[in-house]
Parts: sequence; C-alpha cells; structure tokens
Amino acid sequence: LMEVSKTSTGNVTVEMELCDINILLTQTLGEFEEKMDSRQLVLVINKSLENIFIMADNRHIWRIFDNLMNNIYKYGQPGTRVYINIEATDNKAVIIFRNTSNYQLNISSSELMERFVRGDASRHTEGSGLGLSIAKNLTEIMGGSLELHVDGDLFKVILEFPRVPAIE
Repeated sequence: LMEVSKTSTGNVTVEMELCDINILLTQTLGEFEEKMDSRQLVLVINKSLENIFIMADNRHIWRIFDNLMNNIYKYGQPGTRVYINIEATDNKAVIIFRNTSNYQLNISSSELMERFVRGDASRHTEGSGLGLSIAKNLTEIMGGSLELHVDGDLFKVILEFPRVPAIE
C-alpha cells in the first residue's frame, strides 16, 4: 500500500540513467524462465538486433517488467505462448507484452488498471490488484506511457519510453 501510494503521488526517488532496454528485459525474462516453464507458458521474444536506449531508473524498469511478468505467470492460460516484442522508432522504445488469460476478462482495460482490481473476482491466487497500477505509475514517473488492451481473453500491455540515440 505504501508503494502504490508513493508511486501515485510521484513521491518516489528516481535515478535516471542510460539503460539498454534489450538487456534489462532479457535479464528479467531469465528470472522468470523456470516459473514460465512450470505453467507451460512459452516465451516468444522478438527484439531488435540494435541496442535500444532509454533514460530510466533500472530499479523501476525492473519492477515494471516484474509486475507484468508476474501477472502473466499468475493469470496466463497454461500451455500457451507469451509474446514480447521490443521495437524502436526514431524517437520511441516500445515494449509489448501479449498473452492469453486463463480466465475470460469481463472487465474493461480502464477498470483493470484501477487499484485493488483483479480481472476475475473468483480468482484464488495471491495478489493485491496493485501490480498494474504500480507499473503504470512508475512508467509515467519516468516519462513513459503504459496502455492496457483487453479483448476477450487477450491481454496486451504496450509500454512506450522516449528513445535516446545510441552513443558511439
């Protein structure tokens, strides 16, 4: 509760530094490999061959990725693929997470982003319903955006951050 309160008010220490988004995401995904295997969730990663740099706080980026991957682990339909794309335009780094939910999501994207809300009241898994809210707040504090799209049982999160040109 304290963490969500701090992130929603912007009362969080942010130490911006140059970050390679490919490296940060690869490290996070490595930490989830066993968990994903245990639920037969197959990671399909499509990342750029070029380095994609953003200015961000490494700890907060890791927390955003961790919250999103924990949602996929907890609520993803076993035996399905999880798609993660890292794309770049001239001025943006875009990270997209897509998976199929284990439950039909009878809730709008905006409702799911609210604090203490979970996609299905009948769920019996751990969780506070704060992960997406914290991820969105941390993203915005660092100058990025987080959009959530729900379509039936398809769950899709799009993160965008201003891109920093590669330093040669």
